[in-house]
Amino acid sequence: MSTVRKTRVAILISGRGSNMVSLIEAARAPDFPAEIVLVLSNRPDAAGLARAAEAGISARAVDHTAYPDRASFDAALDAELRAAGIELVCLAGFMRIFTPGFVEGWAGRMLNIHPSLLPLFKGTHTHERALEAGVRLHGCTVHYVVPELDAGPIVAQAAVPVRAGDDADSLAARVIVQEHRLYPAALALVASGRARLEGERVIFSGETARPDGALLSL
Repeated sequence: MSTVRKTRVAILISGRGSNMVSLIEAARAPDFPAEIVLVLSNRPDAAGLARAAEAGISARAVDHTAYPDRASFDAALDAELRAAGIELVCLAGFMRIFTPGFVEGWAGRMLNIHPSLLPLFKGTHTHERALEAGVRLHGCTVHYVVPELDAGPIVAQAAVPVRAGDDADSLAARVIVQEHRLYPAALALVASGRARLEGERVIFSGETARPDGALLSL
């Protein structure tokens, strides 16, 4: 029986939750240092809620349209997270921008995955913008969440080649494979304490595994 102390993790989603599924599957390993105990969505119709429930995880919606402003919605989210004893929050396609107060309340305890090699291509439509810019490498980044969008300290990155003939869909398909590998690996680093936040930098200790098929910063 594993004696690993597992960090209690919540995942926030807005849609189908493909990165959520990769985290849930990774956390099934007995020696994985985190357990997924809660999934929340701002959309009651998010397909990922059913997928989480099928995996035996508490999953429910906190409908942002039921609240008069961002602050009250964030307060409701915060209450759900604290009631569940959450220690670390993972954003996985969560399409809401938090108030600074919420981010500060979870500072150093909230991760996001973004489909670009930050600081390049913050925001949306990253694959189209990568193609327009003519970059030869594209990828994904796991980072801590700070008040500025897609600007927090970087935990890990994975890079893939941009190939002749790529369109946004083909490039996105190559990147999502690495997202599903990178996010669980990055969560394991943070939950185990092998990656820790010191000021505005992430400090690493120990050896880290490198998934095949991409350049990684792990």
